[in-house]
Amino acid sequence: MPERALLEYLLDRRQQDTADGDTSDAARVPQPLNAMPPHLAEQLDSLRSLSRISTLLENQMLMTAFQPIYGLEAKSVVGVEALSRFVSDDGASAELWFAEAEAVGLGANLEFSALGSAAAAAAKLPPHLYVSLNISPTSCLDPRLPELFDHIDLPVDRIVLELTDAIPDEEYSHFISAITPFRERGLRIAIDDSHTSAGALSRMLHLRPDFIKLGRNVISGVDTDTSQQALAACMVDFAEQIGTVLVAEGVETAEELKALTELGFSAGQGYVLGRPSVRPKDWAAWNTRLDPDGLRHLAAKTDHATHSPGGTERS
Repeated sequence: MPERALLEYLLDRRQQDTADGDTSDAARVPQPLNAMPPHLAEQLDSLRSLSRISTLLENQMLMTAFQPIYGLEAKSVVGVEALSRFVSDDGASAELWFAEAEAVGLGANLEFSALGSAAAAAAKLPPHLYVSLNISPTSCLDPRLPELFDHIDLPVDRIVLELTDAIPDEEYSHFISAITPFRERGLRIAIDDSHTSAGALSRMLHLRPDFIKLGRNVISGVDTDTSQQALAACMVDFAEQIGTVLVAEGVETAEELKALTELGFSAGQGYVLGRPSVRPKDWAAWNTRLDPDGLRHLAAKTDHATHSPGGTERS
């Protein structure tokens, strides 16, 4: 491919430059990368990343896991979050893959490949579940988004776009203009609590997201820490005032889940409620209600598990 040819050219050029200054046999020995000028080493790293991401995209080396989102009042699964899983030997996380793709200008390409994979996999989900797809605000302005909606079988009114970043001020009006026609067709928007400054809360009043997702910075210790309880209660009240569904992410214990339910959270997501799965037979089981005995069973399964803020990965 062109990237590999350019990589080989740069290596040959480096060796030639060295040989031009020294005609000895030693000069003809390939030089290690750490002996290269920094700018050339950076170019080589970039080309390797470009080649890796291009290969991944060309061979569609990604799949979709879904993690259930439970309605805490109904005690049943109401939706799922789509999370990308990459087929690779190095075990790199989804976040690292997306960061590497962004660094070489292929971030949007990888996002749309992941969105397409998730939309196709969603055909095997129970039809009453909504599907939360992670996307950057910038990609919401990409002409490939309406094209995606036009070519997938997943109805727009089952899709929730979960924004992975804050909307840049300079893109805010464009974002609203681009997304409003789809919201009028039933598309919903979710944002997380990464940006909860007064300005961000004011922005929420204008955006009126359909979902606000609170992570471990609020959820951790909510069953024992009065300060965490007060913060969570404030967000419950705020969500009620603007008509938004409040979702607790990364719920790891039955005690946290009980406290969140009593505080008035609408929904929950996390290892105590269900781990991400790539298996359709697991997805089919999400038609069942979560009774107290089932919850105790799920909690017992996570007692010795490695905990993770479920739902924070990219799709």
